[in-house]
Amino acid sequence: MEQQENQLDRERFCCSICVDLLKDPVTTGCGHSYCKSCINTHWDNEEERGSYSCPQCSQSFTPRPVLETNTMLAASLEELKKTGLQAAPADHCYAGPEDVACDVCTGRKLKALKSCLNCLASYCEKHLQPHLQSAALKKHKLVEPLENLQENICSLHDEVMKMFCRTDQQCICDLCSVEEHKDHDTVSAAAERTERQRELGLRRQTIHQRVQDTEKDVKLLQQEEEAINGSADKAVKHSEKIFTELSRLLDKRSSDVKQQIRSQQETEVSRVRELQERLEQEITELKRKDHELKQLSDTEDHNQHLHNYPSLSPLSESTHSSSIRIRPLRYFEDVRTAVSQVRGRLQDILSETGTKILHIVSRVDVLLQEPEPETRADFLEYSQEITLDPNTAHRGLLLSEGNRKVTCMNGGQSYSEHPDRFTDCLQVLSRESLTGRCYWEVKMNMGWWGEVHVAVTYKNIRRAGYSHECKFGCNDKSCSLFFNGSRYNFYYNNIDTPVSGPVSSRVGVYLDHSAGILSFYSVSDTSLTLLRRFQTTFTQPLYAGVRVHHHGSTAEFCKLK
Repeated sequence: MEQQENQLDRERFCCSICVDLLKDPVTTGCGHSYCKSCINTHWDNEEERGSYSCPQCSQSFTPRPVLETNTMLAASLEELKKTGLQAAPADHCYAGPEDVACDVCTGRKLKALKSCLNCLASYCEKHLQPHLQSAALKKHKLVEPLENLQENICSLHDEVMKMFCRTDQQCICDLCSVEEHKDHDTVSAAAERTERQRELGLRRQTIHQRVQDTEKDVKLLQQEEEAINGSADKAVKHSEKIFTELSRLLDKRSSDVKQQIRSQQETEVSRVRELQERLEQEITELKRKDHELKQLSDTEDHNQHLHNYPSLSPLSESTHSSSIRIRPLRYFEDVRTAVSQVRGRLQDILSETGTKILHIVSRVDVLLQEPEPETRADFLEYSQEITLDPNTAHRGLLLSEGNRKVTCMNGGQSYSEHPDRFTDCLQVLSRESLTGRCYWEVKMNMGWWGEVHVAVTYKNIRRAGYSHECKFGCNDKSCSLFFNGSRYNFYYNNIDTPVSGPVSSRVGVYLDHSAGILSFYSVSDTSLTLLRRFQTTFTQPLYAGVRVHHHGSTAEFCKLK
């Protein structure tokens, strides 16, 4: 009853514009009351019309009424507030479709502030007060508002489910624990929650650590992106500068050649014209002489003829045509040939260097490398067929099995002369250049005192002589794994490093050129064991190679496909 009276008082002292208790109440000429600020705002919006209306009855006023506070209504409001009249809750306090509503409120329900796991009900701020004030209710478990609290009630026994069955992984009530789940592993829901919470804590720690690690990786990638962009910009700028300079140099050389050709052309044409003029003058003079001689010849008077004959002027020395040798010259065609040769050489250089530059550019592979192989099956995905180049083989080495096998011989082989041949070191290189990811295996037979070096090298390793510059593993152009049937040693730049691992006559070699990784493995029927991993930066394509010592020792590059 009291609640209904309060609702009626609210409606009586409520502003119809803001739908809240009147504040600084004023009354219009038609008798309706509003908050002073609300009606003024309403009339401000009607300013352009020139008339002002009542929002409830639409009565018009002209001019705009002067509003005064309704002191009687204001006093009544203050008095009613003292007796418990409160302002209506704002709309945002009411429960919406996505909110948990108070289970006690009637009519339009307010949002729940808390849910009680003991009562299985949710309460707004007002109806939550007993739980905050009563000693008995203070022991109840209050949580953030939850929907579907009734799901915490056992459907069989209509009891709150406070237990957890680990056997069936479900929440149960006390009766379930002694009946349906009697012999199961059961604990209190709180104990299971504690255990799950601990697991969640560990998982969250793992997640947080991964987030931190990933954030570091992201930062590194951002720095890498900046470095790549900066390096690429510098390379483009430098390339443009160099090619611009080359273009200018070609333009200048073209201009110089053109100027020289024109200068020589002018000189030669001038000489031809000068000689031509001399010959034309000689022709004119000869014709004049011929005319004089004709006149004298035509004179009928013998005395006159004899008298005039001595006065004939002698002929000038003639430029005989035999002295003008029109040689079958090609004139400036030799220049064209020379320029064409220059063009051909430049094209060869640009083609060679262009291919080299494109190869270097294609080797820029910074990010997101694929994981390294782990099993032999993984390595075989990168298997590379290796054949040996007879033009590089020392004459003491015999190649067989389609140039995959090399055998150390006493006698020399009848190989032809070739600049790529090793003259003193018993070594041979592969035909194939190695880039990207490659894997190959070498099977060795030591004989009685045999030794084999399984190597990789740059192509420009020295071939003539027996110095360190020629031997695999004794310089900075190559490295090798030495095997004598009982032990391994790794050689690079003439540094000997002992290598431990299971002894096998079969060695696997894995190369990741762009990552700068070279690994040697001991290969058996059942396992693949890492012997040595070498990390560096490769600046050129690599070639596989072997060095074989002592008569009868062999090394064969295996067929893996």
